[in-house]
Amino acid sequence: MTDARTELATLIREKAIFFGDFTLTSGAHASYYIDLRKVSLDHRVAPLIGDVMVELIADIPDIAAVGGLTMGADPIATAVLHRGVILGKTYDAFVVRKEAKDHGRGKQVEGPDVNGKRVIVLEDTSTTGGSPLKAAEALEREGAIVVAVAVVVDRDTGAREIIEGAGYEYRAALGLEDLGLA
Repeated sequence: MTDARTELATLIREKAIFFGDFTLTSGAHASYYIDLRKVSLDHRVAPLIGDVMVELIADIPDIAAVGGLTMGADPIATAVLHRGVILGKTYDAFVVRKEAKDHGRGKQVEGPDVNGKRVIVLEDTSTTGGSPLKAAEALEREGAIVVAVAVVVDRDTGAREIIEGAGYEYRAALGLEDLGLA
């Protein structure tokens, strides 16, 4: 594990893992919850997330923009945008709303024009794969070419298989073993 990944895993363990009885998006119950917003919105940890995620996707050519379904993906996308610039990458960021706005321009995808552009869907924690797939669907309606889904933490609950089954490459920066949860 790189130094940034090791430090990120440590900070997630210390600040973003909660134990108890939790209901996940899927409706399943879990004895722990990974609340990445506790770290993705922290000024000390967001740069690490950006560094780790930029490293994770750096070998995918010609990526114009990154982002995903609001709210979980938003801080991840901005971290990648900012840290990418430092590393010479020119990733823009986008936000995918759960539904198109019913006012203004009525958009579901906000940010730069993604029509004809290669993009990566980001997610903070992946459980079912539903959020990245919903984002990919909206992006493809806008003409984007979704080339991969990249998540900070994979809960190892089937998201990889579902996303790959839908035809997208799947990458995860950290797994349960990295967080001492396997």
